[in-house]
Amino acid sequence: MSAEPRWLSGTEEQAWRGLLRMHDLLVSRAGRSLQSRFGLSGTDYTVLAELTRAADGRLRMSELAQVLGWEKSRLSHHLTRMAKRDLVAREECADDRRGAFVVVTPQGRAAITAAAPHHVADVRRYFLDHLTPGQIALLGEIAELVVRKNGAED
Repeated sequence: MSAEPRWLSGTEEQAWRGLLRMHDLLVSRAGRSLQSRFGLSGTDYTVLAELTRAADGRLRMSELAQVLGWEKSRLSHHLTRMAKRDLVAREECADDRRGAFVVVTPQGRAAITAAAPHHVADVRRYFLDHLTPGQIALLGEIAELVVRKNGAED
């Protein structure tokens, strides 16, 4: 006999469903804005942002997949589409034949440089401007805790 599920309370369900709706809304709005103004999807922007944070604009594919929290196959398919648009390139790893680097191209760097100020303005307009500094700090702490606790299980 299995134990009765521990159902969500009304407050817990409101928090969970609200988080999901908020995430979907924000990702959709920011993504539409990037696509219409710069021809970048939200995932393109995320990949380019991670690559441009790296000191030399390159990361091993396995590192990029880990940072993004993506399966390697998803990343590979998305990078193929981005490479066709000359936003990224793949380079072999000289000391590890099985490894490969993903490198932001000059065109990819130009694309994110143009899009970043607009994206940051969207993040403020759609999200941050509706919260107090205390709420922003608390949400950051909550997000970090949940990510850290769930990342430990992988």
